[in-house]
Amino acid sequence: MKRWGVILFVLLFAGPAAAQSVGFPSVTVGSSQAGPEVKGWVYKPSGSGPFPAIILAHSCAGTNAHTDVWGKLLVGWGYLVLAPDSFGPRGTKAVCTTPGFVTPNMRVADIAGALDYLATRPDVVKGKIGIIGHSHGGSTVLRSTQRNFGLAQRGLAAGVAYYPGCNPQFDGGVDVPVLLLAGDKDDWTPADRCRSLVSSLSRTGIVAAVYYPNAYHSFDSRSADRNVPGAAGKQHHLAYDPAAAPDAEARTRAFFAKYLR
Repeated sequence: MKRWGVILFVLLFAGPAAAQSVGFPSVTVGSSQAGPEVKGWVYKPSGSGPFPAIILAHSCAGTNAHTDVWGKLLVGWGYLVLAPDSFGPRGTKAVCTTPGFVTPNMRVADIAGALDYLATRPDVVKGKIGIIGHSHGGSTVLRSTQRNFGLAQRGLAAGVAYYPGCNPQFDGGVDVPVLLLAGDKDDWTPADRCRSLVSSLSRTGIVAAVYYPNAYHSFDSRSADRNVPGAAGKQHHLAYDPAAAPDAEARTRAFFAKYLR
């Protein structure tokens, strides 16, 4: 049993077997300084393309089974997917209890590098690149869509942010269409901060926000309800929501179809 447990761990966390391993430089943009070379995985639909592409930004838990689920789902919708690992090259696997070790602002440099890498691929439609992220990855989506980073000029056309940590003080310059999906019962990344952010945006209508009244953090993940540690010893509740998850998925698919097709 112990041997099978090790095998399962490797299958879930050593990288998705169905995806191609790639590497590319992290690129300085604005206040986000280049990090080490980024490792990641490319999921590709069958055929030669070219395909619109989506960058998949992992959560504070790093690249894991959740990443693989979403990579395969997006491929099923006809997108080439690039899932960068922003933590491994920086010497950690997760930052859920140490959020300052790798911040969303630092990860913007990785997203810029991912956009430049995708621009070199003949199987990617130029200028039709989206980004999706969950939790820490959702915060990375909001940071990456800020006007001062100029990622729209690198081909970023749309973003979907699942239960992000919204920061009204720093994220008011969104200039790429964003779909924001949050749970009103989320005790880790409170939805009210996202409401404050959306109401303060310099461009009205640039963010379409949906708030699910009964949803907790990680409402799209089909895992057992659980409490997990965050920063400063706090515990946070994670739970799948059978109403919010399929609705958010349908909205995500329609949103990307609108801007990437």
